[in-house]
Amino acid sequence: MIMSSAPLSASETFPEPVLPPTQMPQMSEMPKMIELDIFGMHCTGFASTLGKGITGLLDDGARRVFAGSARFMTEQGITINDDIATPEQSTAVWIAEARPEKAPPQILGMIGLSDQIKPGAAPAVAALAADHIRTILLSGDTADIVAAVGKQVGIDQIKAGVLPEDKAAEVRALQESGQVVAMVGDGVNDAPALATADVGIAMGSGADIAVDTADITLMKPSPERVVDAIRISRATDDKIKQNLFWAFIYNIVALPLAASGNLSPVLAGAAMALSSVSVVTNSLLLRRWRSITGGLKV
Repeated sequence: MIMSSAPLSASETFPEPVLPPTQMPQMSEMPKMIELDIFGMHCTGFASTLGKGITGLLDDGARRVFAGSARFMTEQGITINDDIATPEQSTAVWIAEARPEKAPPQILGMIGLSDQIKPGAAPAVAALAADHIRTILLSGDTADIVAAVGKQVGIDQIKAGVLPEDKAAEVRALQESGQVVAMVGDGVNDAPALATADVGIAMGSGADIAVDTADITLMKPSPERVVDAIRISRATDDKIKQNLFWAFIYNIVALPLAASGNLSPVLAGAAMALSSVSVVTNSLLLRRWRSITGGLKV
């Protein structure tokens, strides 16, 4: 999911991503011939197409097996049978095989996968909307699945059938239109977009490459923590501005008095101490900040 809003304030800017988009590994750079042992079967020639599917050789090369999306099957020249029903609101993973004595490759079946929406997703999206942050759901799933999830959660805009590189392109398009973009993700497919976004936010339970690429890693895989991260950064930024204001006010008032000889050293020292006390006291007010869940405070 990506979020866009007005330009980020000072405390909401973060260092450059660990892996810039130009340094993200491409499939052409990754090993093509990998040997695996899966359920006692020896697999050779294993290859993965990011965001689409996988293929490998079984039975000492006698069978080539394919598993992936309908798009992946089409690209491999495999025709999907119309008589196989696709479960509603499930991601279809098609299984096919090719044997030397058989042509063309045949569909063996289909596996339907579905994710459960996290309980805190809808409240988190509502809180982001209240903060005037627009939400966009980018997913590689089919349009009906993404639309159903978006409706349940309350996402402003959805885009289905998006490949990993397309997610990064969507982020760049928003940036070029003048938006400041935060990307939230936890998978390998999200890494390019996390690196491209102004702020990448990864779930701590996600893939290693997503965690390494993101600017912020949330220790708990909870959508509410995304709202917390944004709100605490804004609250911190407000305190910094307030502290600078009071520090400047003290100096603007005290310096002319001291220069004209109308401020005694004792009062000057007291004013300096009062300035420090006011800044520290104002900063400590951050302890009153509370999480969106109401159960966490700094």
